[in-house]
Amino acid sequence: MTMRRPEDSSPDERTHEQSRVFEEEILPQIDAVYSFALHLSKDRDLADDLTQETFLRAFKNIGGYTPGSRPKSWLFTICRNLFLRRRERSARHREIVSEVAEKDPRQLSRENTVFMEVRNRDPEGEFWKGIVDDEVLNAIERLPHEFREAVVLSDIEDLPYDEVAEVLGVPVGTVKSRLFRGRKLLQKKLYDYASEQGIIPREGADGA
Repeated sequence: MTMRRPEDSSPDERTHEQSRVFEEEILPQIDAVYSFALHLSKDRDLADDLTQETFLRAFKNIGGYTPGSRPKSWLFTICRNLFLRRRERSARHREIVSEVAEKDPRQLSRENTVFMEVRNRDPEGEFWKGIVDDEVLNAIERLPHEFREAVVLSDIEDLPYDEVAEVLGVPVGTVKSRLFRGRKLLQKKLYDYASEQGIIPREGADGA
């Protein structure tokens, strides 16, 4: 029996198969893509736009997707690239506006991250596995961008290290480093909260 190669199929057959793949493998990821877009943009309207643009781009380029592979990673990569391009355009626009307005004393201020001594050691992230609420999500949103991306992809979206590396375009070792540092920052931000909730014992408590 002679096997037919994909390129041997008719255009109508390929279109039908691509539509099936899009509906069965790509569309079910819409909630995950929106969640990721929201973590990136911190804006619901922009997240909606990014999600729609991601799926439009995915539909147009469905021929570049390998059925049965990693739909979530593929979509996250598209979404992140779209977000970064938007951010670059926005940055250029702000530069132009700034030059036209000369020197405006009302400059964008950056949050200062306070690095405190780590009071709970847990490089694998066990510290906050049981805490999935607004407090944690808010703390994640305040992480520096590169750490936030790694934490969201690994700990919120449950992607393995190699897929996180693929989405971010960095080596697996870099992913692990960013996760380690991001989780440590989260531990610092959430230590008191976790103590109050009884998730971890407060330092100096009886039996500690």
